[in-house]
Amino acid sequence: MTHSSDHIQTAELTWRDGALPINTRFDDPYFSLNDGLAETRHVFLSGNHLPARFTDGFHIAELGFGTGLNMFTTLLEWRAAGMKTPLHFTSFEAFPMLAADMDKALRAFPEVHEIAAPFLAEWANGKRHIQTGDLTADIIIGDARETLPAWAGKADAWFLDGFSPAKNPELWGDDLLQEVANHTATNGTLATYTAAGFVRRNLASAGFIVTRTTGFGRKRHMTTAKWP
Repeated sequence: MTHSSDHIQTAELTWRDGALPINTRFDDPYFSLNDGLAETRHVFLSGNHLPARFTDGFHIAELGFGTGLNMFTTLLEWRAAGMKTPLHFTSFEAFPMLAADMDKALRAFPEVHEIAAPFLAEWANGKRHIQTGDLTADIIIGDARETLPAWAGKADAWFLDGFSPAKNPELWGDDLLQEVANHTATNGTLATYTAAGFVRRNLASAGFIVTRTTGFGRKRHMTTAKWP
């Protein structure tokens, strides 16, 4: 059962090897064939110095929710760190996946799939502000170029996980990355799998201190940044 208004388009998928979801609009997979879980930990968690920086009320924001893999992987680490308050996670997504597709995709990662069920049950019912135990999630549907400027929050850490800049340049433009900067808390950080030169330049012109660092697997480089 899906709840969507006319202007919200759900993700159109094909499946490689029956397990890896490919977004047909962007012709791009949602996670690494090698090991999506290890990639999330390397790029987004280590790239933002997590879980070492976790504190009560810590807020993560993300461009590109996809399968939810990054959020659930972070929640695993949040629990392993013994945090006593909910993890706050806000993600901006233009083409939300159906709950059944998210469920199918996450089966590739049993430890993640195991903790996803409460969220997916709410998601299937059309909820987009979801509170389940130690997770407070807001998935903001629509074009981030419109929805992010309207967001009142500020993130301690950003995950930039849109489809590749070559295929989805809208999610890496200077105006949007300036909005990311505007919604970053003091001493906040950012990480992304891409090392594309124009992305690094846009982050720097938005005011971030940008670093190129070692990527995951076959990707030689990735990008991290700090808000001064």
